[in-house]
Amino acid sequence: MLFRSVAELVEYAESEQLKISDVMMRQESDVMNRPIEEIYREMEENLRVMELAIERGTTEDLKSKSGLSGGDARKIMMYRENAPVLLTGSTVLEAVASATAVSEVNAAMGIVVATPTAGACGILPGTISTASKKLNSSREDMVRALFVAGAIGFCIANNACISGAAGGCQAEVGSATAMAAAAVVEMAGGTPSQSAQAVAIALKNMLGLVCDPVAGLVEAPCVKRNAMGAAIAMVAADLALAGVESVIPTDEVIDAMYKIGRDMPVSLRETALGGLAATPTGRSLERQIFGNESSE
Repeated sequence: MLFRSVAELVEYAESEQLKISDVMMRQESDVMNRPIEEIYREMEENLRVMELAIERGTTEDLKSKSGLSGGDARKIMMYRENAPVLLTGSTVLEAVASATAVSEVNAAMGIVVATPTAGACGILPGTISTASKKLNSSREDMVRALFVAGAIGFCIANNACISGAAGGCQAEVGSATAMAAAAVVEMAGGTPSQSAQAVAIALKNMLGLVCDPVAGLVEAPCVKRNAMGAAIAMVAADLALAGVESVIPTDEVIDAMYKIGRDMPVSLRETALGGLAATPTGRSLERQIFGNESSE
């Protein structure tokens, strides 16, 4: 069965009494003409790469070549461990720190898994890693969560877009946030329908997010958007597990994201011509990084 929308995915999963991860693994096996076991092992390797990036970003003194990013993941983790009071709680802050870590590794030219892009690479690892500790999840639960994310990313990519250049940061960080929210719901024992609700809740709170990288680099504000995306994903998952539903169906939210991205001016779609990139400080940083090249 080749699903094309989130509605089709959920309908098939629930009618066959399957998890979303089961459906995605079967589809990948059919499309690629490869055994499920082989596909599973590859996804497990992706998980390993994600975990190494989290470890590196939270323990090493990383700094990107531009100097725009690095070190924030360690600051957040230390704050989480030492602050007398945490306003958001330990779990959310760990997801935020882990997401920041992976994004900083990417900015420092380290190895990451694009989920769905390098610019949004921290959100899914950060949420899955943190949720696994909170839920005492098995290794299989974590790998399956990646297949859930892949299923949602598949639907978004084929019905809208995942590129900042095509649809703004809502298409990158927004999609990653939605993918992560759905994945965490399944990890927590939620239904396919609840995963779909988490997608809608997460994505509609990212609608309109522009792509305005300072100096054209995937660092500022990208790294901090990964951090916030992880927090939103965790909250969206909790809302869905609580039984909260989106008034607008998931596939319509995805379609709205696509139309909003299409309506965005070019200056707000990864060109560094508008938004934060065009602020006085943004332009000054661009000149510092690239010398006397024109930043007008």
